[in-house]
Amino acid sequence: MTIDIYAADEQHELAIDLEAWVELARGALVDEGVHGPAEVSLLFADETTIAALNQQFMGKTGPTDVLSFPIDYEDEPSGRNPDAGTTGPGDPPLSEIPQLIGDIVICPSVAARNALEHECSFDDEVALLVVHGVLHLLGWDHELDDEAERMEARERELLARHYRRGS
Repeated sequence: MTIDIYAADEQHELAIDLEAWVELARGALVDEGVHGPAEVSLLFADETTIAALNQQFMGKTGPTDVLSFPIDYEDEPSGRNPDAGTTGPGDPPLSEIPQLIGDIVICPSVAARNALEHECSFDDEVALLVVHGVLHLLGWDHELDDEAERMEARERELLARHYRRGS
């Protein structure tokens, strides 16, 4: 069973290697126990777009680096399953209906500024944001100190396993 990741680069400021980020997201999802069929979207957006999303969904002003929009992921299929709303003849078996895990939106221009502040490469920063976004889709949080420490440790593990550090 596959995990489909639909990626789009809707900004024009920085070059994005969609294939590399899709593979990183897929590796993190698999390591976190996601089994297909499942779908995630990964969108790279400009500052105007992510600032509007940040205001609408988080109540915060200005652009941010990453936003995740989970769709109630659980180990067993739940959440929003397309075509699963009826019980008539001809419906596909539940095991063939992809589970929509959620959407990740990353702003490359904010990531570039963060990379300077964090003294790492742009790619290193984007890699962290991809993994961070995946973990949020799967219920990880960092509101409390102990949660933040666990999440950061898991991010490091996933990056070590699935990402070759940039220059």
